[in-house]
Amino acid sequence: MTDHQHPVPRSRTRRLGKFVRLAGGVAGSMVTEGVRQLRAGKRPQARDLLLTPANAHRLTRQLREMRGAAMKLGQILSMDGGDFLPPELADILAALRSSGFAMPEEQLDEVLTDAFGADFSRKLRDFDRRPFAAASIGQVHRLKTRDGRDAVLKIQYPGISESIDSDVDNLATLLKVSGLMPSHMDVKPLLIEVKQQLREEADYEQEARYLNAFVRALGDDERFVLPRVIPSLTTQRVLGMTFVPGEPIEQVVNEVPEERDRVMALLFELFLTEMFHLRLVQTDPNFANYRYDAETGQVALLDFGASRRFKAAFTRAYRDLLRAVVAADRGAIATAAEAAGYHLGPPDSRYRSIILDMAQMVLEPMTRDEPYDFGASTLASRVASMGEDLADYRDFWEAPPVDAAYVHRKIVGLFMLATRLKARVNVHRLLLPWLEA
Repeated sequence: MTDHQHPVPRSRTRRLGKFVRLAGGVAGSMVTEGVRQLRAGKRPQARDLLLTPANAHRLTRQLREMRGAAMKLGQILSMDGGDFLPPELADILAALRSSGFAMPEEQLDEVLTDAFGADFSRKLRDFDRRPFAAASIGQVHRLKTRDGRDAVLKIQYPGISESIDSDVDNLATLLKVSGLMPSHMDVKPLLIEVKQQLREEADYEQEARYLNAFVRALGDDERFVLPRVIPSLTTQRVLGMTFVPGEPIEQVVNEVPEERDRVMALLFELFLTEMFHLRLVQTDPNFANYRYDAETGQVALLDFGASRRFKAAFTRAYRDLLRAVVAADRGAIATAAEAAGYHLGPPDSRYRSIILDMAQMVLEPMTRDEPYDFGASTLASRVASMGEDLADYRDFWEAPPVDAAYVHRKIVGLFMLATRLKARVNVHRLLLPWLEA
């Protein structure tokens, strides 16, 4: 349950005002820190002044209060994996992956009235007004169906859909003006795609269609359990679903090693099926999107708003990239990466060499024909160190291809979960059949 309430700012003017105050607070903090460092005999660097604990708290607190696209974009960027942002900023934004504030009851009643009419309370049996989860776009409440089944109602915050475009533009401007994002980088194509993706996530009827598609594809697989849409409780901004029991997926770490490995292998297998068979991937890596039933061993799959369909041309290019990485063929890696839309920089440049090194390193768990020990791996720190080397080549930085950014977001999330569970998985063996297809 979450008792932390905070009104959702709705109008564009109020939300813009939040960004302006955030920028002013960051600037004031930079001045204060700069003076402190000068008095201590240090020569302050703008990057160090920006990435202070005070600014980290200021940024994450403000985005959590705003919710919507501002918080969601922060979550997306926090899972960047080195393609796009300085590691320090990604670490700051990682705090946004925890639960957000709930909306006050007046706003809750407003949304429910819009969805079901003024007598909504008569239609919602045993409705618990206290949400048990609150995230970037909406919050989740327990209730019963008319026939007595346990159910949940996912309720969108008011004004979220209307603020997507302005939120994304304002946050991107803030990051560029602050210097945390290279000023020359053309992020317009990425922002267009992010806005479109967020519009889909804010359309709960679209999420219901995605959920139904996954039910059709996986409903007979007894290793998984998925909620079912309740049409009578579903509108564009409210989504009714059957309740799926289970404990947080992180609790699997308390199981025996064999079970930890089995569960994580199952999730890697699911991702490969999504990517190369369905070409429909649930791209949100949040751990809360999985639950685990210790009695049955089933993994529950939740929250399909961030699902993304991929064109066959992209999945072919990405398959070629994985095939080249497995073969350690740098020429083929470069060819496949460029076919997927990556900009690798000038031929024979140090920048290009670092990018290719990073591609091989990031996908390391997929290249070794042995159980990869995620719990003992130093992969994250090695990638972060290599990302620091790229800081010297900011003039070459380009926004990553959008489809690849979403895939990497999912892969990074799986690697993080495998690390949390201390799992050992031969991802290479799971991947090989798809590369041979």
